[in-house]
Amino acid sequence: MSRLPESLKKIIRTLPDTCGAYLFKNKNNTPVYIGKAVSIRKRVSSHFRNYGETFSKEGIMLSEVSKIDFIETPTQEEALLLEASLVKQHLPKYNKELKDDKSYPFLKITNEEFPRLLVVRGRKADGSKYFGPYTSGKLLRQAVALLRRLFPMRTCDPMPDKLCLMYHIGQCKGPCTAEIDKVAYGDIVNELNLFLEGRRGALVKTLLRRMKEYSKNKEYEKAKVIYEEIKALSSVPQKARKGPGSVLNDLMDTLFLPGLPIRIEGFDISNIAGKEAVGSMVVFVNAKPCRSEYRRFRIKTVRGIDDYEMMREVVRRRYSRLVEEKGALPDLVLIDGGRGHLAAAKGVLDSLGLDALAVISIAKQHEHIFSPDKEGPAILPQSSPVLHLIQNLRDEAHRFAITYHRRLHKKEALVSLLDEIPGIGPKTKEKLLKVFGSVSKIKSLSQEQLVEKGKLSEKTARNVLKSLL
Repeated sequence: MSRLPESLKKIIRTLPDTCGAYLFKNKNNTPVYIGKAVSIRKRVSSHFRNYGETFSKEGIMLSEVSKIDFIETPTQEEALLLEASLVKQHLPKYNKELKDDKSYPFLKITNEEFPRLLVVRGRKADGSKYFGPYTSGKLLRQAVALLRRLFPMRTCDPMPDKLCLMYHIGQCKGPCTAEIDKVAYGDIVNELNLFLEGRRGALVKTLLRRMKEYSKNKEYEKAKVIYEEIKALSSVPQKARKGPGSVLNDLMDTLFLPGLPIRIEGFDISNIAGKEAVGSMVVFVNAKPCRSEYRRFRIKTVRGIDDYEMMREVVRRRYSRLVEEKGALPDLVLIDGGRGHLAAAKGVLDSLGLDALAVISIAKQHEHIFSPDKEGPAILPQSSPVLHLIQNLRDEAHRFAITYHRRLHKKEALVSLLDEIPGIGPKTKEKLLKVFGSVSKIKSLSQEQLVEKGKLSEKTARNVLKSLL
């Protein structure tokens, strides 16, 4: 280790003492070797004992390494699955032991009407789909137990005519007695394919789309099941170090959250002297914006300047509806503001019976993080990825609220101006708002354009342009 460049020593010192896969990369950022480990730091350190050797294969391989990336996993079984997926994706030149050899085990999804997931040795030209090879048969069988919990598929051959134990423990959906049809069963198989191909981001998007469909159809129990599947899948991070899994784990540990904050909902209030006050809710899933889930709130019950009451109204409207509809709750709620804003939101959540829902706030002045059960704030370094994630979510909520506030303000300004113009009644005013949207747009038009696009008479068009000069 003493012969190692200081840059590699520094990287190795920062590696985690956890399960996962590691990638040795050359100066072109291309993986030359990929491995798995119970402890990434210890396993990588053991490799570099051979650094500088010119007579061994490993020494030659290490001489090409200039960067080390890693991906943490909850278990060594998942590290095994991840390793094979990464090797298949990158084809590193020093992973020769994972060639398609009959001595190594594969995962097989059978070519049947209702496919099974099996562990086999070698491949056959039987129309089935194979994944691997894997370096450890024992670990692979343990991993299959996890996969069957996440993707319940039949194990029996042939299929019986009654439900078996696997159905009753939730590891099979019962195709034998038509408890599930071919299309729905095929969805499970497709999801397993995405998982084993390492395309877990695509899998989570697929599940999110299905969850929204269930919620839209008021099938809330089914939506909740999908949500729990997303949480389970997202416990396996997607990218090395900077990835969402890593920062979410850090967020959970730093703020002592009860679970991994896969879905975070952030709130902000925007108003100018109490006028046209609005609230916004943005949603991050796996540390990324999920814009289709964003919501806007026009403040209805608060008059004047009272940010705390406005925050109470928005939080109450959001979560009273979720409670009523038995919808899936977020893992974390983020409030833009200090301890007072946090207390306002927490009081509403407690009154709705959601006292177990994790909620924090971020104060703009010093970027301190407040939690209801902590006397003082959490003060994170400016370089902290956890702080960056919280700031990004807060800034997105603020941007979304400001955008809505400006839109309303423009409409109100346009309405008041149009009210003063002779010949403009409610229907004409509504039509102009729909066609042009802003005063500046109307000002830029000619009389002929107002007549043609706005369907105004020449006299009314003249009046509009004259009044807006």
